[in-house]
Amino acid sequence: MSDVHQEPKTDADLAARSSLYAEFLAEREEILRHKWIESEKAGRDIGFERALIDWTRHHRARWRLLRRSAKAA
Repeated sequence: MSDVHQEPKTDADLAARSSLYAEFLAEREEILRHKWIESEKAGRDIGFERALIDWTRHHRARWRLLRRSAKAA
């Protein structure tokens, strides 16, 4: 019988492997990209909250659809 020693899983380890966390990070990256683009258009920093709301209302559904279809392919 082998004595395999496994390190206990930390919250950081579990988060790093979580598909939900990966989706959160991908969405956050898109929101930050949207914030940068819209801030450039406005000539000022529009702020994360405004970018979040705008991206969610106008782009999230299509982004999620495209992301799911890319994963399925």
